[in-house]
Formats: sequence, C-alpha cells, structure tokens
Amino acid sequence: MELLEIMQNRRSVRKYTGESVSEENLEKILQAGLLSASSRSRRPWELIVVRDKDMLKKMAQCRAGSAQMLAEADAAVAVVADTSVSDVWIEDCSIVMANMHLMADSLGVGSCWIQGRLRETPNGVATEDYLRGLLRFPENFALEAILSLGIPKERPARRELSELPLEKIHRETF
Repeated sequence: MELLEIMQNRRSVRKYTGESVSEENLEKILQAGLLSASSRSRRPWELIVVRDKDMLKKMAQCRAGSAQMLAEADAAVAVVADTSVSDVWIEDCSIVMANMHLMADSLGVGSCWIQGRLRETPNGVATEDYLRGLLRFPENFALEAILSLGIPKERPARRELSELPLEKIHRETF
C-alpha cells in the first residue's frame, strides 16, 4: 500500500473489539515513533507504553469527555518530553504521534490521538498532572499526547482525494 493510501485510510478509532494487539505490531508502532524526525536529532521524547487494564481505565479519566476509549483499548502510548532538551519538543512529539498513528493504521490497528497538553480532567486538574501521578514521569518532562491502540470494532470510511479542500493550497503567495 502506498503512503498516500495509508493516509487516506487513517481515521481516529474510538471503539475497540477487546482483542489484543500483537506484540509484533506494537513493536512496529513504537519503532515508527522512534524513527521520527526531530530538531537537530535531539529526540526529546520518551514513550510510556501501558497495557494494564486497570491503569488504562484510570487513564480514561484524564480528559473531560475525550479519553473514554482508553478504558476499552488494548494499549496506550503516552508521549512525554524533556523540555530542556529542545525548544521544539511539541513539534517533535507531534511527529512521533503522527508516525505511530499512521503505522498503526497500516497494520490494521485502530488508534486515536488523545491530546494531553493544555487539557484538563473533568475535575479541572491538568491532564499532565493527573497522568504524572499515574505514570510517574519526572517533573521536568511534559506531556504531549496519548495514543490509544486496539483492534477496531468499526472503521470510519476512508477520505477521498476528491474531497480535499484544495482551496487551502496557495502557490507563490497567499
């Protein structure tokens, strides 16, 4: 499958069957993240992989209304970064998330990007602080996002190239 086709097929998946993602596929998803480009090859990110069902249920409470799929996911990958390593850690972590998202879809694994940075729990606690308490990442690390992973219960329709908003493309000048 060509990369453009993978991008067309990639959609956020929020409902999972409960089947396990194979360890082989999980490793490939993680490798795709670690292969990501980063500013000056600094690689400020760290990946926290969670497969424990009780922990995933607790993590599902990290966002007001937007992380419930974690309770049914087979795995999650939290992407955090040492903010002292790079001033563009947000961009670097976003590339990691995008690469893992695309790899997951190419393997038939459903995934959903759960934004963590600048978000809150239903109780008004910062998502980052809530997850730091659960996942115990150091104070000098910041949370970018979490990728939920599972076998899709249903697959949203692919995006068609004919539906792209081509008016967003400007050539030479805006």
